[in-house]
Amino acid sequence: MTDREHYEAVVVGAGPGGAAAAARLADHGVETLVLERGADAGAKNVSGGLIYAEQSAPYTVDDLFPDFREEASERPITDYKMDNIAGNRVKTYDLTPLHENDTLWCDAVLRRKMDSWMAERVHEKCRESGGGLLTDVRVNGLLRENGEIVGVTCDELDDIEADVVIAADGVNSELAREAGLMDWDDPEEWFQGVKAVVDVPDGFVQETFGVDEDEGVARLFSGDLFQDARGGGFMYTNQDTLSIGTVFHLDSIVEERAETHELLDALLTHPHLSNWLPEEYDEVEYSAKLVPDSKKVALKEPHRDRLLLVGDAAGQMQAQGPIIKGMNHAVTAGALAADAYVTARGRSGETAGQRYATLLDREGVMDKLRPKSYDWTSGISEHPAMANVMETVAKSPVGRAVLRTGAAESLVERAFNSPRLLSMLPDIKPAYVTVPTLIGEEQGVPVSGESTVETPTLEERIGDLSYNTDIGNPHIEVVDNSWAASGTAVTACPVSAEDFGGGCYRSETVGTNGSEERVVSLDTQPCVECGTCAVVADTEWEHPRGGKGVEYEQG
Repeated sequence: MTDREHYEAVVVGAGPGGAAAAARLADHGVETLVLERGADAGAKNVSGGLIYAEQSAPYTVDDLFPDFREEASERPITDYKMDNIAGNRVKTYDLTPLHENDTLWCDAVLRRKMDSWMAERVHEKCRESGGGLLTDVRVNGLLRENGEIVGVTCDELDDIEADVVIAADGVNSELAREAGLMDWDDPEEWFQGVKAVVDVPDGFVQETFGVDEDEGVARLFSGDLFQDARGGGFMYTNQDTLSIGTVFHLDSIVEERAETHELLDALLTHPHLSNWLPEEYDEVEYSAKLVPDSKKVALKEPHRDRLLLVGDAAGQMQAQGPIIKGMNHAVTAGALAADAYVTARGRSGETAGQRYATLLDREGVMDKLRPKSYDWTSGISEHPAMANVMETVAKSPVGRAVLRTGAAESLVERAFNSPRLLSMLPDIKPAYVTVPTLIGEEQGVPVSGESTVETPTLEERIGDLSYNTDIGNPHIEVVDNSWAASGTAVTACPVSAEDFGGGCYRSETVGTNGSEERVVSLDTQPCVECGTCAVVADTEWEHPRGGKGVEYEQG
């Protein structure tokens, strides 16, 4: 047998799921090595982002990192609203009851700050039990013996053997795919999020939003400003910045041929946003990522052999209408994975993976991620015939008349604040576009503001990002460059567009045998590593090598 470096536990990825797993393993005295492909923890990570601490959760992030809220987060979110927009009319509903349901607290965060702070604590903890954290290391595969997973392989290090491998390597987890547990086959299983971090002057948040220094605001936006793409926008107050972005079902971006940077700009330049944006618009970072739709892809058995998956790698992102929770579930899953290993090690019978799946189910995590009510109703509510009926009824004179009543306003607000009803929300156009638009039309009031925002061009947004380009080592290759196979990437990629030649994907017309053919070409240098093209185009996709590619300063 080849001599290999061996650790009791290897954790891949130093985001919230990986940090929670490593911290809990270290608490148990387990020798733990954490491998992070970014130059710093958080350099590769993006979220909206709000992190919740739920009353029903067995672990919260401040259980594992007691100083978290004081040191690593931005603002507590104390006000939560949803704006239904139709043209220049807006109807706002207060979703604070939904926001506070099962909630101990909720903070806005920026991932570079948050993840790097947690990583320092993790490194200190793991060193005490003989491990630690290494950055600039990309884990590129699973180490196997006799067909069984026994460790990991890396670009920068020799093979490493481990008694347990906890993969917290994100939504594009190469380990989950190599193990055959996840794939990129279906756009219906994913959301795409795009975000701008906007700088604001000192005291701006308090004055503009009418909050104290220890308070913050979250607003969601839906309606007719997003080209019929199913999804919506968000705005979260940080300490001295705003996180403003959009999240859409990826299949609807594909169907509408929508360019995602334009959908973000539609939100940023809407007159309604002028109430909260500074006169001098200063966008400090543009970012994007895929988001798993847990209702469809959260793994009920997120394990194979010694491999356990946590967080986005296991599809553990709860997005049910205005319920948007991911990082808290990653924290819980990471800690439970660690506990499962410690309980199962040295015992016959139940493996660590089996124990982990049992804990996820027993602690109620899977009920949140894959609600049974959605499984029971989606076959009917998402049937095309039912969607057409809902669309017709909602737009009818009777439907509009009902929406104009005071009783309807009260009923809609109660529905938006019902976790049970939202768990059954169908992924169809009437729910995400038509009804919110009609609410804006029939219940809304005119917007008084006027937008003066001039958003950066796509070229400027790419130019403002930091890259450590891995020259000569492209991490994506187009297998079929025909327009039919890969053309969707030109519009769906967040740094590409039909009329822009400086992004990752470009459309070209080439002559062959006296005829012309439309094809796509690829330049990976501007890539933000969201993984969208892996789903919508015929490509071979992998992460860049350790420390290479895009590096986010905000996240």
